[in-house]
Amino acid sequence: MVGESRVKIGITCYPTYGGSGAVATELGIALAERGHEVHFITYRQPFRLPSFLPRIFFHEVDVGRYPLFEFPPYDLALAVRMHEVVLSHGLELLHCHYAIPHATSAWVAREMLRETGQDVHVITTLHGTDITIVGQDPSFYPITKFSIEKSDRITAVSQYLKDETCRAFGCEGPAIEVIHNFIDPDIYNREKYPKLLKKEFGTSRPILMHVSNFRSVKRVRDVIRIYAEVNREVPSVLVMIGDGPDRPAAEEEARMLGVQDSVSFLGKLDSGSLKIKVASSIVAISSIHLLQIFLNATQYDNAKLMWFTIIHLAFVVSALLLGFLEQIMSKAKSNKNG
Repeated sequence: MVGESRVKIGITCYPTYGGSGAVATELGIALAERGHEVHFITYRQPFRLPSFLPRIFFHEVDVGRYPLFEFPPYDLALAVRMHEVVLSHGLELLHCHYAIPHATSAWVAREMLRETGQDVHVITTLHGTDITIVGQDPSFYPITKFSIEKSDRITAVSQYLKDETCRAFGCEGPAIEVIHNFIDPDIYNREKYPKLLKKEFGTSRPILMHVSNFRSVKRVRDVIRIYAEVNREVPSVLVMIGDGPDRPAAEEEARMLGVQDSVSFLGKLDSGSLKIKVASSIVAISSIHLLQIFLNATQYDNAKLMWFTIIHLAFVVSALLLGFLEQIMSKAKSNKNG
C-alpha cells in the first residue's frame, strides 16, 4: 500500500464479540475510508460492521451440514470461500486474524490458486488465543506453527504476545511486527455523545465496564470479585457487555458477593431483535404523536388530520413489513442450516 495504490483486501476474523473481531472490523473500515477495497470473509457479518459502507463487501461462509460429518468442516468451507472471492474479485492479499483456523484456511486457498498459476499474499495477525489454545491442547502445536511460518507477514497485538510466540514456536518464519490494538479518537470521543449510562445509573457513582465474549480465558468471575473489592472502597456500578459460556457463573458470583444490584449484564442483541425493537419504538412514538394531534383536533383542518393519519399508517405498515421480512429471513436461515 505505497503511494496512491489501491489494494483489494480480504479480511477473515471471528465475527462474535471480542477484541480480535473488533480490531479487524475497524481496520477494514479505516482501510476502505482510505480508498482500498475490503472484503470480509466469515460465517456471519462481524458485529462491529454496519450494513452498508462504501468499498466494503461481506461474503458469508456457508458451512454445509451432512450426516457424515459429526462436526461441520468450517476450515475447509472457509478455504473454498477464500479461493472463490480471490478469483472473482481479484484480491491481492488475505489478512487473517488468528493462525488457526483462519491462516490455515488461507494457506489451503493459496495452494489451490497456485495450481492454476495465480497467487495471493497472506498476512496473519496473532491474538492471545493462538498461544493459549496450544497451552490447553498441545496437539494444535504443529498446525499453529506451520500456519504462522507459511504466512508472508506476521503481526502481533502486543510485545508480550510476540515474545510468547517466539518462545512457544521459535521465530523461524517471517519477523513478527508488533501493531497494537487501536481506536479512532474521532469516533470514540465522549463529548460527541449523550451520557446515556450516567442517565441510567446516575452521576454520583463511577461506572466500570467490561466487554468480552465471556469465555473462560476472559476471567469474568475474577472481574466480579475485583469489582466487589473496588465497590467496598469506592461505591460504583459495573456494566458487563457481551455474552458467552461463563455469563451464568459471573451472575452467580455477583449474587454470592452481594453486589448483584450494582452489576448490570447487558448481553447482546442480534440485528433481527434490534430491527424489531426499533420498528416497535417508531410505531409507539408515532401513535403517541397522533393521539396528541387528535386531542387537539380543533387546531387542525381535515386535510392535515388526514395526512397525519396516512403518515402514521405508513409507519405501522413499514414496521409490520419489517417484522414479517425478518421472520422470513430467520426461517430461511434456519432451514438452510438445519
